[in-house]
Amino acid sequence: MERVEAVEHAREEKPASALQLNLATIAVLVSRDLRRFFRQRSRVVGALVQPLIFWLVIGSGLAGSFRMQGAEQIGYLQYFYPGIIMLVVLFTSIFTTMSVIEDRHKGFLQAVLVAPASRTALVLGKTLGGVTIALAQAAVFLALLPLAGFDVRVVDWPLCAGMLLFTSIGLSSMGFGIAWWLDSTQGYHVVMSVLLIPLWILSGAMFPLHGAASWIGWMMRLNPMSYCVSGIRRALYGGTPATVELAVVLGFAVAATVWAAYMASRRGNKAG
Repeated sequence: MERVEAVEHAREEKPASALQLNLATIAVLVSRDLRRFFRQRSRVVGALVQPLIFWLVIGSGLAGSFRMQGAEQIGYLQYFYPGIIMLVVLFTSIFTTMSVIEDRHKGFLQAVLVAPASRTALVLGKTLGGVTIALAQAAVFLALLPLAGFDVRVVDWPLCAGMLLFTSIGLSSMGFGIAWWLDSTQGYHVVMSVLLIPLWILSGAMFPLHGAASWIGWMMRLNPMSYCVSGIRRALYGGTPATVELAVVLGFAVAATVWAAYMASRRGNKAG
């Protein structure tokens, strides 16, 4: 069984405070997820190449039939691009938090849980690992902005960074909560495919709100991922306030993190 040396070392030091123990646990979990991800080249390539293929194939296929109301100069490749960035974050969050199930089967979580660190530290460690990887992947994809027709000089970079940060926190926390509840990676894939992929499709990533059926429109308005995509889109065009989007995405991140911590505390037996 894999050992958590840093956490065990912190546990042996009596003067260590609860904060130090929690920070040590978070640092161990984040560094472990980073090493695991970047050692698996197939995951690194797949998390970038698959969204890139979606963008090029779907974007090129629908380019001739797409007409943006009031802004006909926007092509579909450009419209679709913010949604693809969102897809990069989504895929990375899904595959990173799936390791919760694998760690349980290998006995790694038991080693973490016997340490005197809080369950919140466990949630934050696994979540921040996914967030770090998601932001790194998104940053690489943002390098393609000129190819999508965006002017990098007008991009609101602080807003873009904030939207990506809160979005990745929300999705990683949601993934952790679901993975903690489930016992198999197959079940995890099914739940995520049924839940998150439809939410992404109904986020305005592939088609705008106007022109959609009324019931689809209501689903898009109630979908927090719609505000994630809208906020990223506003940031890429620059000069367009995104106060509502930022508030909703921040609330989504906080709510998902609280829910993940609740799941970890209520279902502690799942790690055993």
